[in-house]
Amino acid sequence: MIKWTEKVGYGLGDMSSSMFWKLFGAYLMIFYTDVFGISAAVVGTMFAITRVWDSFFDPIVGVVADRTESRWGKFRPYLLYLAVPFSIIGVLTFLTPPLGNTGKVVYAFVTYALMMMVYSAINVPYASLLGVMSADIKDRNTLATYRMVFAYLGSFIALLLFIPLVNAFGGEDNSGMTYGWLTAPQFGWMMAVVVIGIACSALFLGCFALTRERVKPVKETKTSLKEDLSDLLHNKPWWILLGAGVASLIFNSIRDGATVYYFKYFVDESAFGDIPFLGISFVLSGLYLAVGQAANIMGVILAAPVSNRIGKRRTFMLSMVAATVLSVIFFQFDKDQLVLIFIFQALISICAGSIFPLLWSMYADCADYSELKTGNRATGLIFSSSSMSQKIGWAFGAAVTGWMLAAFGFEANGVQSAETIQGIKMFLSYLPAAGALLSFVFIYFYPLSESRMREISAELESKRKQQTQKT
Repeated sequence: MIKWTEKVGYGLGDMSSSMFWKLFGAYLMIFYTDVFGISAAVVGTMFAITRVWDSFFDPIVGVVADRTESRWGKFRPYLLYLAVPFSIIGVLTFLTPPLGNTGKVVYAFVTYALMMMVYSAINVPYASLLGVMSADIKDRNTLATYRMVFAYLGSFIALLLFIPLVNAFGGEDNSGMTYGWLTAPQFGWMMAVVVIGIACSALFLGCFALTRERVKPVKETKTSLKEDLSDLLHNKPWWILLGAGVASLIFNSIRDGATVYYFKYFVDESAFGDIPFLGISFVLSGLYLAVGQAANIMGVILAAPVSNRIGKRRTFMLSMVAATVLSVIFFQFDKDQLVLIFIFQALISICAGSIFPLLWSMYADCADYSELKTGNRATGLIFSSSSMSQKIGWAFGAAVTGWMLAAFGFEANGVQSAETIQGIKMFLSYLPAAGALLSFVFIYFYPLSESRMREISAELESKRKQQTQKT
């Protein structure tokens, strides 16, 4: 039985990852278009290229992690050594050096690609840690729940406080004040990320300190990369989860990436001014995103009891059907229907939050399934698909957002046409609905039921005992 301190410690890791990940999803595109001065079409192409390339980097990290041997285990050393670089490169991604148009694009490409690679290098081992902290299915479900609760808590904090932090460091100052080559808004954005980055490093170090690796493979002999890849490619449940994960992230990435555009250009949040609460001034888009993260946490909490009753597969499908219907309805709301906009944001986010702990638990099931079928436990390689699906999903979602903004005639910091406004509305309705429906289709074919996993777990435990007796 894993102690609650270790469960919390495991959750701290995804709290860190999610703080940066949500900043990228919600604010990086509008940072590039409205603060750094890069066109939406170029940003969309950049996201597609860097994230697709990086998604193929994830399995490399998984293979290397599986072959790592240290006194801290296979996966925990990466949390220790990469916690600080993770934050430093994150800050550099939001830096705005005084370059021409081509220089800006090159700088954005390089820093963003590096950020995604470092994200993979620390997040793939972190995700894989779930598969070796305990062999018990209930422990894994609990760990996945802690992971997602802390992930959404981190996202909630980052999304709620980010714009107030930007403004506190001068992000709203248009008087012409500069800090070296940085304008006041550029300085405000960078310093807000510095604050978030310090917190992220501390959280990853806390995760390293509080967690342990326990599960050892049945077969201690080393397998070749060719064998590992062959086993993975013949793992049908893994393919299904990869497809479902990509579709789910398309659903999330389009909604997150378009939110600030939706409130800036459709709702016109500037007309409402800052909204004071507890001595801090918030904006509508920040509150909307924060409500979504709070609702995500509710979804995570509901996922465990519902899935224990009707199964992970059915819970996943039910959530995605509901998200599809609610997203389609969302398109009908006018900009003055803020109550309905926020209510539906909460309902859709509950659905979205409920599926991710199920996905992480299913990846652990895939590792067990692979070990039973092949005798090889490539935990890091299999869990790399969780990060891989995130990158591919975000790549498609962000690229579509950038390209379609350009196609609809978007002009940064200007008055938008009726066609552009209709397109922005689609980003929070019809397009994510398509991603949710596609994820439902994939998970419909998932074969590892709870009863089947109990059988697999019992067989693996028997083999481990036999292996122990031989040695």
